[in-house]
Formats: sequence, C-alpha cells, structure tokens
Amino acid sequence: MMKEHNPGNYPVPMSFPVMVFWTGLIGGLFWGLIGCLASYLSFTEIRPNVILEPWAIGNWKYEWLGTLISIILIGICSVVAAFIYYAVLRKFTGFWFGMGYGILLFLVVFFVLNPLFPGMKPIFDLNRDTLITSVCIYIVYGIFIGYSINYEYQNSNEQENEEAT
Repeated sequence: MMKEHNPGNYPVPMSFPVMVFWTGLIGGLFWGLIGCLASYLSFTEIRPNVILEPWAIGNWKYEWLGTLISIILIGICSVVAAFIYYAVLRKFTGFWFGMGYGILLFLVVFFVLNPLFPGMKPIFDLNRDTLITSVCIYIVYGIFIGYSINYEYQNSNEQENEEAT
C-alpha cells in the first residue's frame, strides 16, 4: 500500500463521498433535532416520530426512545438526500440551488410521501405555523446540504487545478 505524500504532516483530507456522507448525516441529525424542538415548542404539529408510524408497532414510538430513533432515521434518510444532491447538483454554484433542493424535498415529503405517514395530515389541513416552520426547516436544510457539498466540490476542483499547473 502506497503512502500518500503529505508535506508538513497536515491531516489528509476526507474523500469526497465520505464528506457527503458526513454532511448528510450531521445535517439530518441537526435539523431533525431542530424539528423536534419546533414540535416541542408548538411551532409545528409534526413530530419526527411520524417516520416510525408506518413500520413500528406500539406506543414506544411516541416516547423519548421513538423520538431518538426517529431522529437517527432522519439522519440516515438525509445521507441519501445528500448523495442525490451530490449526483445531480454539485456543480452548480450559489445557495439558490440548495434552497430549491430544500423546497423540492418539502414538496416530495408533504405531497408524494404524505400518504405513507398516517400521523401527518394532508398539506391543506395543516395549520399555517406548521407549514411555515416546515418550509423554513427544509429550506435551511437544503442550503446546508447544497452549500456544503458545492463548497467542497469547488474547493477540490481548485486544488486539482493548482496541482496540475
């Protein structure tokens, strides 16, 4: 196995797919916690636990363990969302694409996937606070994922160009 040249003993940067994985996981966990806090403070009717409703049996899914497992599942789903962003939108600059991606994810969850979650009312039956809070969380999540991936992509391209010259 060849050792990578590392002048000055600087830490070796992560590979791009590993960075996308960590960005997705941390983004999902963080914004899942923010969503949990928003439901606790009554900004939204939707709790993270709705992700467990179609698959888990029992009332434990509505308690602290269910909330914890739900946030972890949101983190795992977020990894998938981050890799989709990486595959499709990584080359586009600016935060607008991340914002649009967040809005797209909101529309997919609230229109397409809504029937999977029995604890989530149809979008037109949700109150205004829930809609505004949810859209804002999805937008900021999309900006986080998009900007992080795009920044690293642009940075790695610049480093490759510098090394080539």
